[in-house]
Amino acid sequence: MTKSEPTPAKKVFIKTWGCQMNVYDSERMTDVLRPLGYGVTDTPDDADLMVLNTCHIREKAEEKVYSDLGRLREIKETRAEAGLSTTIAVAGCVAQAQGAEIMRRQPAVDLVVGPQAYHQLPELIARAHRASGERLAADFRPNEKFDALPAQRTPSGVTAYLTVQEGCDKFCTFCVVPYTRGGEYSRPVQAILDEAKSLADQGVREVTLLGQNVNAYAGGLANLVRRIAEIPGLDRIRYTTSHPSDMDDELIAAHAEIPELMPFLHLPVQSGSDRILKAMNRRHTAESYVRLIEKIRAARPDIALSGDFIVGFPGESDRDFQATLALMREVTYASAFSFKYSRRPGTPASAMPGQVPEPLKEERLAELNQLLDDQQRAFNTAQTGRTLDVLIERPGRHPGQIAGRSPYLQAVHLDGPESLIGNIVPVRIEAAAKMSLAGILFPPARREGGSARSDETGGPLGHSPTLAALRPVPPDKREGEILA
Repeated sequence: MTKSEPTPAKKVFIKTWGCQMNVYDSERMTDVLRPLGYGVTDTPDDADLMVLNTCHIREKAEEKVYSDLGRLREIKETRAEAGLSTTIAVAGCVAQAQGAEIMRRQPAVDLVVGPQAYHQLPELIARAHRASGERLAADFRPNEKFDALPAQRTPSGVTAYLTVQEGCDKFCTFCVVPYTRGGEYSRPVQAILDEAKSLADQGVREVTLLGQNVNAYAGGLANLVRRIAEIPGLDRIRYTTSHPSDMDDELIAAHAEIPELMPFLHLPVQSGSDRILKAMNRRHTAESYVRLIEKIRAARPDIALSGDFIVGFPGESDRDFQATLALMREVTYASAFSFKYSRRPGTPASAMPGQVPEPLKEERLAELNQLLDDQQRAFNTAQTGRTLDVLIERPGRHPGQIAGRSPYLQAVHLDGPESLIGNIVPVRIEAAAKMSLAGILFPPARREGGSARSDETGGPLGHSPTLAALRPVPPDKREGEILA
């Protein structure tokens, strides 16, 4: 190769499973690797480095990892026949929990890196290339990780995730997070503000603050949100995931007082049965959760709620399950995540008596999902005829179409020019389906890169005087069919 010929860029392929924090971690891995000359590729076939960023929460997580590793091994062997070197890395929570076993079962893996150690990727890759030294890095020192990450991020769009807190001290009996992410750790305020400002300077209009228990942020999440809201250009702030025990009055008040804080809250309850909640070590009751929701809605009447539900937890009876459905009908959700309980090795629930048979879990999950589907469709349908401010994020699926998100995190599709990407525009909602809304641009036009904060009522967006118009109608009170 002559001096005039540029050195070919190396490529990294990253497959990400699981939560938003894993998405953030994958983005930060690319930042760590960029100084080494790695560019991102969407296919493993031409990748010099292949990374599986894994999640331990979902069912059969390990089996999915080993299945993918088998395919990556074949690609690695094919590339080796062509004289190309390839490194395979396993990252994330499965790496943390099963690191040594991964190395034993799949020799094609060159290195394993836990979620608190991916800042060590450059050194681990160098060691792997030298075929010597430690190939497994899994520890619980998140402060070292964040201190070592590059200050500059390269966002991929007008929205971005921003990790502010990691780990969990709650020790729910079904959950592996305390064992894979460690105890609760909150990043320094200034480091978060610097990262948020950098994102805004690069055109990001919305940030979602991340944490396993994000509302347990040291110093108060409400105070942090107020500081971030002062950054010019950041028009929208969200956060996830929250624990009911950490939802304090200041954070509730922030939803009423900070226009940049979107009217959407993910607040997992898991079950509506106090007996099951106690067995889960959730630290709240069904009654305390419902009263908390009432306080939140009193502060922000139109807030859209999301939740997590587990069916088939050990010992769950039909009565317990019906209590969960009753809570869902009382609260009403705009969206939710639902799961069958599955054993996680090493968690207390995995050894509990009364494991629920799989067919019964399937039956209960289907019934719960039907109710959730009804509520989500009803909430979306309630938006038809309203004018919502939509942050345009990307081109749509069809020519001439653009897509974005409403304040309630709903996907919205409409016809319009791609020049609107990055702007918040008024959209008249014309139709609703279970997973998205469709609308048309509605005057007046909003300022470039700014946010419009009014709907057809003329008041602040979302602060509607009529809560009943925005909350889903209980299934037994609906008339006619939900708009599909």
